[in-house]
Amino acid sequence: MNEILYKEKLSSEVFKMIVRAPRIAEARKPGQFIILQLGGDYNERLPLTIADADSEKGTITLIFQAVGESTHHLAMLNEGDYIENLLGPLGTPTELGKYGKVVCVGGGIGVAPMHPIAKALKELGNEVKIIMGARTKDLFVMRDEMEKIADELILTTDDGSEGRKALVTEPLKELCENWKPDLVVAIGPPIMMKFCALTTKPYNVHTIVSLNTIMIDGTGMCGGCRVSIGGETKFVCVDGPEFDGHKVDWDNMLMRLGTYKPQEQENHHRCHIGLHIEEGEA
Repeated sequence: MNEILYKEKLSSEVFKMIVRAPRIAEARKPGQFIILQLGGDYNERLPLTIADADSEKGTITLIFQAVGESTHHLAMLNEGDYIENLLGPLGTPTELGKYGKVVCVGGGIGVAPMHPIAKALKELGNEVKIIMGARTKDLFVMRDEMEKIADELILTTDDGSEGRKALVTEPLKELCENWKPDLVVAIGPPIMMKFCALTTKPYNVHTIVSLNTIMIDGTGMCGGCRVSIGGETKFVCVDGPEFDGHKVDWDNMLMRLGTYKPQEQENHHRCHIGLHIEEGEA
């Protein structure tokens, strides 16, 4: 069984868990993810990207946002509890190499899957500049970890509470103009990744994005994660989750992500109230 060794609440809806999973910790590579099932009445398959791993301790780090019913129930588990099923590592690893100058752009919780990628790129001798964006300063995750990696860390917030009051695309454009990166990696909300790709395209900077937000069952069997890449149909969980951002049909992906938005919001509101009741909050 997969024991939860550590749990931390990073914000009102974002949680960090360190879980014992020695085989996954040893085999995982940057960009890969796991499938989690709580068991019992909650057999939904939850694809979660691995934010970090320690092969010596046999642990993996998961950072997730409580959005639906299953992730809210996952958030109710505590240290010493067990996760019934944990499968991985899955997905195609990030194509790593010595590119030269690299910009890593992480939006919101997208910083978590970005962490092992940025770390590996730095270890390969790249000069790595990191842009982190959030709605407000309290929503930054893994800031200390990313600061240790970055040759330069640029923070942006929507409300100006920390760093620059700007979208991540503003410093990204400046770096494309003045620093001329060889590679950009962007992970975050789909609309953010779309505009990162639009920002880098005029400068002909190769741009990798992670489409993990559209994954459902994590094996390609359900077809729910299909996307159009350069006019070809791909399945994010088996062909990705990373793709060339300039080839993604963003409008189609965003339209499909919005199909069940009203139901998701209703379910999130109901489960969010239950989570705070369980934690003893008003």
